Amino acid sequence: MQSYTIGQAARLLGVSPDTARRWADAGRVATHRDEGGRRLIDGRDLAAFSIEIGQGGGGEDEASYTSARNAFPGIVTGLKLGDVAAQVEIQAGPHRLVSLLTREAVEELGLEVGMRATARVKSTSVYIDRA
Repeated sequence: MQSYTIGQAARLLGVSPDTARRWADAGRVATHRDEGGRRLIDGRDLAAFSIEIGQGGGGEDEASYTSARNAFPGIVTGLKLGDVAAQVEIQAGPHRLVSLLTREAVEELGLEVGMRATARVKSTSVYIDRA
């Protein structure tokens, strides 16, 4: 039977390796160790757990679902908080993205400079310029 490392399982489940590790530590999914000491999850166990997650059993760390397809994982490099609105700057590889959102949303997300975040872009109008 195929087994998966915590990192591989995390990618398949769409969560961070830390989240997958916490789930394993909490006994939500069974693991065993290989000869090298790596924690592995049996394929059948991972399949059953992925169904549980898909049915809303992810709990607090559950991956969010979105119809936005353009994801830019990066690091928060700037925050400007106003009374109502906020500006969040993310550096995602060579891309600098700036988002305007409510201050409340920034506070609920707990955003801070230096933390990882993903900017998701969805637009009905995308313009392309020829170089």
